[in-house]
Amino acid sequence: MMEIHQETCGEATVRLSMQGGLNIYEATALKQALVDAVHQHDRVELDLSAVDDLDTAGVQLLMLAKQESLRQQHELHIVAHSEAVVSVFEFLNLAAFFGDPLVLLAESEQGHG
Repeated sequence: MMEIHQETCGEATVRLSMQGGLNIYEATALKQALVDAVHQHDRVELDLSAVDDLDTAGVQLLMLAKQESLRQQHELHIVAHSEAVVSVFEFLNLAAFFGDPLVLLAESEQGHG
């Protein structure tokens, strides 16, 4: 089950840290959280370092959130990636679409060690 933790970072920035599967089983619940964050904040940072599963439904949600942020003239940045996310992004050649460096955090930085 996907868990989302929200942390406000300044007046206009929110960081969403996601843990678990970013997949078709979680798509409906996650879509509203992502769209709401993009509409309510000028800058959204996504920490995907604890995402252990990413499928095409999850990729579509991330792409939707990115496109919606551009439409709103807001920013959406992926600030940390898990190995599962990097693997899918590399396979689908998505790094340029999101425009963020692919950042893998050491396990101790993720709070799992």
